[in-house]
Formats: sequence, C-alpha cells, structure tokens
Amino acid sequence: MTEQELQDLERMVAVAVNALEDIKGKDILVLDTSDKTPLFARMIIASGDSTRQVKALANNVAVDLKAAGFELLSSEGENSGEWALVDAGDLVVHVMLPAVRDFYDIEALWGGEKPSFHAGASKPWHAADSQ
Repeated sequence: MTEQELQDLERMVAVAVNALEDIKGKDILVLDTSDKTPLFARMIIASGDSTRQVKALANNVAVDLKAAGFELLSSEGENSGEWALVDAGDLVVHVMLPAVRDFYDIEALWGGEKPSFHAGASKPWHAADSQ
C-alpha cells in the first residue's frame, strides 16, 4: 500500500469512526486486518443499543463515507437491525446489538479484544454461554 493509499485509508477510518460517534455508537473498535486478509485493510466493529440505533449507525457511516468521496461496495442488514455491515472496499464496518456481538465474537476471529459491555457486572444475556 502506497503512502497516499494509507493516508486515504486512515481518513476513511476517521470518517467512519466520527459517524459512529455522532449517533452514540458504543464499544467502537478499529482492527488492522491488512496482515490477515487481502480483501480489506481495516475493520471497525461497534455496538448500538437498539435495532433502530444499529440501522441509524450503519446509515450514518454510509452517508458520511459517500459525502467524503469514498465509494461503497455494499451494505447489508438494514432490514433486521441486529447486525448491519457497510463495505467500503479497504474498510468494513460491522454494527451490532451487544448480544449479537457477544454471540459471534468477531473480535476474536480477527485478533481484537472483546469489549466489556457492562464493566464490573455480569452480562445480562447468555447467548454464547453454555448453561
């Protein structure tokens, strides 16, 4: 990746993170995936408190990336709002409900740290736990 491509990627990440923060996205995590796959260089994972917020977060990311001049390849999951994905080529953004994020644990798959959704408290759900 050239210096210019790297600068463009970092600007793309900044736009996406700002878009998530504008709609009060939680537990925003940026992962460098460039050494794990040639398909994309960065992944952002964030949580929303409701299906409505997940949809709004993903939509805001898509709108802000387009407004900044970046091309979107696709987006998925806007109908259910449990897990939405925005694919901008070198950047993939996942926005999920906390229980869905906990269940799929994609941070672990891509080398990130799983967030603590309720610091010091046990999880209010048991989606991925054996009972």
